[in-house]
Amino acid sequence: MKYILVLLFFAGTYLCSGQQLVYSPKNPAFGGDPFHYTWLLNSANSQNSFKDPNAAFEQQSELDAFTENLNRQLLSQLSRKLLDDQLGEGPLEPGTFSFGSLEVEVFDSSEGLVINILDINTGETSQVIVPN
Repeated sequence: MKYILVLLFFAGTYLCSGQQLVYSPKNPAFGGDPFHYTWLLNSANSQNSFKDPNAAFEQQSELDAFTENLNRQLLSQLSRKLLDDQLGEGPLEPGTFSFGSLEVEVFDSSEGLVINILDINTGETSQVIVPN
């Protein structure tokens, strides 16, 4: 009986064969197949239950988009006209200029031409550096 069990044991181990397990990532960010990217992204988006309340991709009607575009162009032309009237033609000269509630300071530095913009009402500042 022992011989039969030993024989079955060795026969069973002889018939069993193994193979090498190879890890292959699915995510393309970790070296996986790049064709899995869209599937993974769509799967993640479908499971995402969070919605951005400030989503910038709201669908506008064509009339709203046209009105917004027209307003931007008019404001751009107005600001260009005010800037030309205030500063004249040519490059910006160093100095301090006022545009309503905005105060603009222009000066040269080692980094280039620096433009500091201060909103007098709110105290917000912005700086633009134009390299040489």
